[in-house]
Formats: sequence, structure tokens, C-alpha cells
Amino acid sequence: MQIVIGPVRDGRKMRPPPAVAESVSMDTNTVRTNLLSTSAACLAGSLLLMSPALAADWLQFGYDATHSGNNTAETTLTADNVDLLQRRYRATLPASVDGAPVFLSNVSTSGGTRDLLFLLAQNGLLMAVDAADGSVVWSHSESGQQPTSSSPVIDPGRLFVYAYGLDGFVHKYRVGNGNEVTDTDFPQRITLKTDVEKVSGSLTIGTSGTTNYLYVVTSGYVDNEGDFQGHLTTINLSTGVQKVFNTLCSDRTIHFDHSANNNCARPLPDDHGGSGIWGRGGATFYSGTDRVYVSTGNGWFDANMGGFNWGDSVLSLIPVGTQSAGGGLPDDSYTPDNFLDLFDTGTDLGSTSLAILPVPAGEAVTHLGAQIGKDAQIRLIDLDNMNGSSIPGVIGGELELKAVPQGGDGMSEQPVVWVDPQNVTWLLIANKAGVSGLKVNYTNLHTPTLETRWQHSGVAKSGLIANGVFYYAASCGSNYCLHALNPVTGAPYWTSSDSIGALHWQSPILVNGAVYIADGTHLYRYDRNIDTFTVTPTASAGGTIAPDTPQTVDEGSTTSFTVTPNANFAIGNVTGCGGSLAGHLYTTGAISADCTVSAAFVATGDIIFRNGFDP
Repeated sequence: MQIVIGPVRDGRKMRPPPAVAESVSMDTNTVRTNLLSTSAACLAGSLLLMSPALAADWLQFGYDATHSGNNTAETTLTADNVDLLQRRYRATLPASVDGAPVFLSNVSTSGGTRDLLFLLAQNGLLMAVDAADGSVVWSHSESGQQPTSSSPVIDPGRLFVYAYGLDGFVHKYRVGNGNEVTDTDFPQRITLKTDVEKVSGSLTIGTSGTTNYLYVVTSGYVDNEGDFQGHLTTINLSTGVQKVFNTLCSDRTIHFDHSANNNCARPLPDDHGGSGIWGRGGATFYSGTDRVYVSTGNGWFDANMGGFNWGDSVLSLIPVGTQSAGGGLPDDSYTPDNFLDLFDTGTDLGSTSLAILPVPAGEAVTHLGAQIGKDAQIRLIDLDNMNGSSIPGVIGGELELKAVPQGGDGMSEQPVVWVDPQNVTWLLIANKAGVSGLKVNYTNLHTPTLETRWQHSGVAKSGLIANGVFYYAASCGSNYCLHALNPVTGAPYWTSSDSIGALHWQSPILVNGAVYIADGTHLYRYDRNIDTFTVTPTASAGGTIAPDTPQTVDEGSTTSFTVTPNANFAIGNVTGCGGSLAGHLYTTGAISADCTVSAAFVATGDIIFRNGFDP
């Protein structure tokens, strides 16, 4: 078959370079294959050129299952522009929140596609809030014993949000409309003693292999009153199967109640507490060891004498939330030598959740954790041999014991972990005595050690890091202000010019260039306060435009779309928003108002190339 590719007169055919516009002899299948390959290559190149920032999510407390507080997806805010942050709104919430929000972008709701924040109020009201203006899109309430300071968690599949209900169950809701999922798997029982056991730590989802596990921890109410036992409930989100690990009476894998035959016989009076799991992050899941960790408070400990009580300890469990060896023992454990002193003074080792410190290649310790207690001591733990003996229940064995640089007895704020561009790990600590930055070094014997590099005084709350900037809230007079600083030097970048209200356990999140924090009944958003506009794409029959949903664009910025004709169609024209077409890629001009990009396609029919001219 003789085919000649010729010039274009009406814009419907692509003009080839002169070297191609000569007679070539090939069969029809070869022509089709080459044309398809060329089109695919053009499309791939267009997709590489088209690089609008993808919206990120903040699915659980501390951003990830280790609660590192490190948003690795942030690109909008940098050290160079963070000083442009301004308050966009102060929205009133229908109930008081004592935790941190979580965030999901591009959620389909009855009012259109929205970015949503999910907050759990102290009275059990779960709220989905429009991140753009702070309005409540939907809410759902469960009544029961108050309060809770837990944060909800969003399923990795982005369809469901899970939250603790004050009724003793964890509930599952659809993110777009708040409809509760009630089936054979949910809601799931967390405690049978809601009068004395509460969920104060946040919910965690960890992924082991291809299975997602939901982790929920319990503690007690103020003053450790009543017969409570801190425990971890693990739910396999694929099967709905639940496992329970009790930190007191760990040989019994049930939810205890107040009955004589279904409870944990405690060796000491109730006012000594019940080994609650208090850390704001709840359970910590670490894929590097494929283990889940819980840190306990000042309950009774006798595991070093063959007992099953694990107060003031860090416990390692396999992903299903149980021990691998059986017999009521965790997979591994760490308990400090002075556990009796901690117990007697009510100084919880587990006032924070375990922090995971990434280790560079070549070091003797390959998996490292840091546990900070109410005694303001940092304990470095080898997560592959937590007490140095490879036997659960042995006391001591930490790699280093170091005081929090700024002090701050009673610490309950979650530290932040960051790996800098030089692959150095940092531990950033905010508490009621201030903030500090510690660098993880290694000795000649490859032993990890913490080096204090900077510190500031003041009353601060749990922080976060994003794109190399450390953020936290700290007191400024009777209220709190937001701060941003250099995590390596501690040098300040920005302080909010206006204040937010008094804080308890509330802390900020940062996602897609905006900082969000609640101070109880108010939600605040800080961003660069640049006007944004909506660019809406449309396409006629015969082809597609991608992305095909309205795009939010900063004033003065551009955005791009890939325009692809169907078989037997060609691009007719693409117009709107002051843009231009290059191949398959249409790039708008600088956006200054809402506008529409319209792609039109024309049918080509059976194109015949003959003698270098159109028929």
C-alpha cells in the first residue's frame, strides 16, 4: 500500500516535517502502530509538562501512622514565603474540640466538590467542615460519658472516616454525607466500661502488607478514678475481626466489664490508676518493623516477676494487635528501671506516643524509637531489642536517657520527627516549657545519641513540620499565637499577628498551603490569603479534557489541561482563560477571574493521504 503524508490546509491534519512528507512504503498495520505510538508519546510528554500541584490529605493525627507530624507532600509554603501567612477566617463551631483535625481533599458532597476537615468534639459530635470557609457540611453525634480529646482517622481508600463515639463504640461514616455504615463489621465495641474508660488518644490506621488495621486505645478519666484498664483494640478493616490486648491482665484478651467474673483483679487500690494509654497519637504503627506500639501510664507493673501487668512500659505487638509468641506476653517491651518511682508519683512514661526516628544505612541499630514521659526524660530505644535482653518484661536497657532541653515536667505533647535534606534525623519537641531541636548523632561505635542544637522558652503545644519549616502554637499573653521557625537553627520565620484562644490539647495541621487549628469552639485557617479562582474545563463530543473537574487556581497563576481526541476525531480548537495550545497541552494565561476552558473536536472520517495533498 502506497501512502503519502501531505500538508495541512484546514487545521484538521498535523503538518509533518519535510523529511517525513515523502512517499514511504509500509503496510496499514505498521502505519496504525506508528501513529498510535506517536500519539501516546505526545500525550505522555504533555502529561509530564502539565504539573499542577496535586491536592494532599492529612488522614490521621500526626499525618502518618507513626505520628511524625511531618507533611512530606507540602510544596506551597516554604521558608521564603511563610511570612505571608495571614488569617483567612475564624469560624464558630457548634461544639468544643480538644484535639486536632484531619483533612481530605476533593470530597464529593451534595453541595459540590469540597476539601473537608473532620473534627471530633469533646461531647462526641463528629463534624465535617468545609476547609474553604469553616462551615459545617454535616455532623453526627453519639451520646455517652464525656469528654474525649481523640482525633478521627480517614480510611486510606478515602471513602470513610472513623471516630470514637462516647457510647463505647468506634463508628464508620461516609466522608461525603456523614451516613453511618452499619453492617456486620461496624460499629465496633471498644469498651464495656464507658463510665471509667475513655478514648483520649487518637485513632490510627496502619498498613501491614495489603491489610489495613484500625487501632483504638483507652485510658481513664481525670484523676485516674475507677476500675479502668488501658487496652488496645485492633480491627482488621478487611474482615472486621477484632483483637484486644489489655495492658493489665494481658493474659486475658477480652473487653473487661464490672462483673466479678469478667474483670481484671487489680493488686492495688483504684487511686493508683489503670495503666491507661494516654498519648495523643494513640497507637504507633511502624512499617519498618511491621509492629504496633503502645506506651502505658502509671499502672501496676509485675511482668519482670512473671506477671501480666504492664504499667509504665512501651509494648511491641504484631500488626493484628496481639503477641506473636502467645501466653499473654507482648512481642517485646521496654520498662525503665525507675518504674516504681514513676508509679508512686503518677509520672506516666506513656504520656506521649512512641516516636519513630529513621536510621541511616550502616548503623548498628536499624530501628530506633524515642519515648518521652511526664518526667521530661527522653529514652532512646532499640526497637529490635527494646530492653537489651530479647525477653519481654526485663527492665531497663534504653540506649540513652536525656532530659528534654527546655525542661517541662508533665509533658503530654507529641514530638515531631524530621529527616533533613542531608539525611539527618531531628527530634523537635514542644511542651509547656518551650520548644527545642535535637539532632540524632552516632558515635564511632554506631550508638545513637541526641545532641541539643537549639531551644526557646514558653508554653507550646504539639507541632508539625512541612517543607522544611517547623510550626507550633505557643502562648502570647493570655492566648496563643502560631509560630514558624527553622528546624535546624531555631531561627524564627513568622509569628501570627493575631492570636487564637486558649489551648489545651489542640494542635495545628498544615496541608495544601493552609494551617488549621481549633481553640475549642473556633476553627482558624491561615494561608497566604491570595485570592483564588475556579477554572472550569468542558469538552465537546469526540474527545476528552484532563483534568475534567473545576480547578482552583491562585490569582496570577496558570494551569494546564491535556486535550485528547477520540479515534476518528481531531482537535478543532481550544479556547478560554487567555490560553494557548501546544500539541495536546492547553495552558491558560494568568488567572484573574473565574473562567472556562472549552475544547472542541471535529470528525476526520477516513483520512486518505495521497500525493502530498488532501483529497
